[in-house]
Amino acid sequence: MSHDFGIWIAALLTLCIFSFLYKDNPLYKFAEHLFVGVSAGYYIVLNFWTVIMTNLWDPLVKSFSNPGAFSAQQGDYRALLLIPGVLGVLLFTRLFGKIGWMSRWALAVIIGVYAGLKTTGFAQSDLVAQVQASLQPMWTGSLGQSISVILFTIGLISSLLFFFFSREHKGALGVASKIGVYFLMISFGAGYGYTVMSRVSLLIGRFQFLLEDWLGFK
Repeated sequence: MSHDFGIWIAALLTLCIFSFLYKDNPLYKFAEHLFVGVSAGYYIVLNFWTVIMTNLWDPLVKSFSNPGAFSAQQGDYRALLLIPGVLGVLLFTRLFGKIGWMSRWALAVIIGVYAGLKTTGFAQSDLVAQVQASLQPMWTGSLGQSISVILFTIGLISSLLFFFFSREHKGALGVASKIGVYFLMISFGAGYGYTVMSRVSLLIGRFQFLLEDWLGFK
């Protein structure tokens, strides 16, 4: 068996998590709360040093300690750095009941900016990319690849017709939407299978850790 104290701690915590397979118990709750707490603390420290110190504190200290080395435009940029700093401080007002409402200003700015950035980002990365990927030539010179493209086109059009609710799904539209249902079921099943496979690979990794790194079976 391993003589590494860290491996023993990881193995015992893994067994505590596996104990949930029997029933909910204090060992599982301890491991769960420890994992959540350590993860939260790690990301707080990581964001503090990589975001606050790097993008806010260090530029402010550098600009105020040597103001002559910065132009007027950079000085305006320095003043703009104070805005996110103040908004970040306002987030902590939620810890105080009477002035907790001030944190809503910071949250409103964060949510609005995030939504605006992600809207354009998703439109370019998902919508535009998917439209470009769906514009494929029917004949590619290879029979197998051409059949694949034709099936993809049929599945795409029939799946979109399934979500066309302006007309009742009867006749040709009903047939096409029903074909779209089959393609959607296949895609959802494939996605679910991929998710299960990824979770099983994580489980196999934990068993390999217990058997090889902890117990020493090679």
